[in-house]
Amino acid sequence: MYLWIWRKLPGRPPTRILTAAVLVAAVGAVLWYVVFPLLEPAVTLDEVTLRK
Repeated sequence: MYLWIWRKLPGRPPTRILTAAVLVAAVGAVLWYVVFPLLEPAVTLDEVTLRK
């Protein structure tokens, strides 16, 4: 899959590396600011239950 993406990116290797870095940053930003806030109510990580 990564090889397919690498082949589809335009330009020479330095341009491909920069484009890949921008794409990774964009995906990370979408996850951080859109997806994770939508999922936060369903996943409660701060509530801890201890059993004896």
